[in-house]
Amino acid sequence: MRRLLFIIFSISTCTLAFAQDRPKIGLVLGGGGAKGAAEIGVLKYIEEAGVQIDCIVGTSIGAIIGGLYSVGYRSQQLDSLFLHTDWEQIFSNSISGTQQISDVFESLLNVPDTIDFDSLPIPYRCVAADVINAKEIVLTRGNLATAMRASMAVPGAFKPVKWEDKLLVDGGMLNNLPVDVAKEMGADIIIAIDLSQTKHEERTFSLKETLGIGGLLDWFVSRPDWKKHNENRKMADYYINPYLNKYDAASFSHDDIKEMIHIGEKAGKSAYEDLRKLATSH
Repeated sequence: MRRLLFIIFSISTCTLAFAQDRPKIGLVLGGGGAKGAAEIGVLKYIEEAGVQIDCIVGTSIGAIIGGLYSVGYRSQQLDSLFLHTDWEQIFSNSISGTQQISDVFESLLNVPDTIDFDSLPIPYRCVAADVINAKEIVLTRGNLATAMRASMAVPGAFKPVKWEDKLLVDGGMLNNLPVDVAKEMGADIIIAIDLSQTKHEERTFSLKETLGIGGLLDWFVSRPDWKKHNENRKMADYYINPYLNKYDAASFSHDDIKEMIHIGEKAGKSAYEDLRKLATSH
């Protein structure tokens, strides 16, 4: 019996040591409204390649897909969910439909009302923006459905979400591809799925400084998110950018969703060999 226990302990110790030595792989899901359907297509090939995801960070629609993935949903389930949900009806009256959106998220999640996001099957973070002080907020614990809702609260389309002493809106306002957050979680290798179709030149001036006007108008002119987006793209080890020029954040029709999932599959297939090498090299 002692010999058997020793063998079991030795195997467990070696397995743990191997797991600890393996590089930590982070998945970053960018924002882009309906274009998030393409992220599901890419996920199919990440799974097929056998890549083990150790942490997930998302913004806006990426926070929704990432939150669901972190609790156990996989690409086939997300594919079915996106294709069989009447998104146009849900978003037809965004402001009054806020509770309906929250109800949808709650119905999809089976987690406690308040939870440390590190305790999820895959540790998770989502990014929002505090409209009170114009700062990026990385949500690490609390109500998961509310966190997901906060990250996608596009100003003017959805009500801001109250979170402690903060008023949160769409994280894409400040960090639409949060590779830096995955780095902060300890990810050694990062796969980033970017839904943005335009690589913007950074702006170095601010309307607030030049005309004394702040708020949303200042953001539109100075666009601090562009600088961070460019920096984060460069930090990704595996950068996947599905070609979605025909679509926009509001392309929620069934046919559009179906086609964008297919476009994501094509992007994932193009990256498959690299992903497979990643999965088998560690």
